[in-house]
Amino acid sequence: MPEISLVVCVHAERDLLARLLKHAAGCYSELIVVHDGREVNDFGGVVFHKTLAKEMALDYSTLPADGAIPQFYSTPASPVTGSVHELVVEHGGRYFEGPSCYQQEPHWPFAWSQTDYDWILRIDADEFPSADLKDWLSQVRKAAEPDQSVSGYTCIWPLWNGSRALTKQLPAGRIFLFNKKRVRFFGMVEQVPIADGRFEVLPLALEHRPLRKSYGLSNLLLRKQAYDWRRNIALSLLGKPTDLQCWRWRNEEWPEIWEDIRRKPLRTGFYRLIMWSLRSMRDFWCYERKLIPSAAVCGGLHHCLIALVYWRLRRRKTVK
Repeated sequence: MPEISLVVCVHAERDLLARLLKHAAGCYSELIVVHDGREVNDFGGVVFHKTLAKEMALDYSTLPADGAIPQFYSTPASPVTGSVHELVVEHGGRYFEGPSCYQQEPHWPFAWSQTDYDWILRIDADEFPSADLKDWLSQVRKAAEPDQSVSGYTCIWPLWNGSRALTKQLPAGRIFLFNKKRVRFFGMVEQVPIADGRFEVLPLALEHRPLRKSYGLSNLLLRKQAYDWRRNIALSLLGKPTDLQCWRWRNEEWPEIWEDIRRKPLRTGFYRLIMWSLRSMRDFWCYERKLIPSAAVCGGLHHCLIALVYWRLRRRKTVK
């Protein structure tokens, strides 16, 4: 396989990024880090969907490799001591600061456009490869280029309760490595790259270890960030995918998972709340021999809440 670019989008999180870079040593050839908002004297910026969506709505895959970077992004002249910027420079990486979007997905298309290599290793700051996954990455860098039909690879994403991992096989399907010329994407929170071909499934773990639990109702109901995400998704669904930052995405139609919410928000939301939760409970029992209700209901409840927010916003827009 050709060389791999590690791409990370952060907001602060210097210590977590340092942990990731320590564990990922030897797994990549190039490091690209995009900071959401200004790291120094960050006064919060402006809300993404109110002012920046249309300006940033570009297909970043069409940017010339040797061209000037878009005006929304820049690199400070010199890193501040103890900053994320300084850490990235110490590891030989390239560092950019973008507008405050309060989410990382809008920055991905730009970040991918800045890589010298086609294979993207996408890992969040609060994650790092397990020993087995690190060994696999080290070996795959020495192997031949995968077949053209392989767009990327998925892994396991164990649940973390704040002190230890609770699962070994679930959740699965976390896309962590892909070829940027074989996927399409639009920059909405919760959206993932869509393969031109297929994603190969690996029985290996990407450790997700935030400073809190990685699952549970508190993440959905008590974090302001979760409410911001749901509102941003709902606002995006009022428009078209091409109104967002894109990577090889030229279709104005939404993927089915989002189109169902647009067409029948209440019906879709409550269906997912019930059926997705029941299926997750079944899977946890079948694969882990555990019942973890607070984890099983998260996906369905999250989508139900997204659908409710979208329904309310659409109704308000129609009334106006």
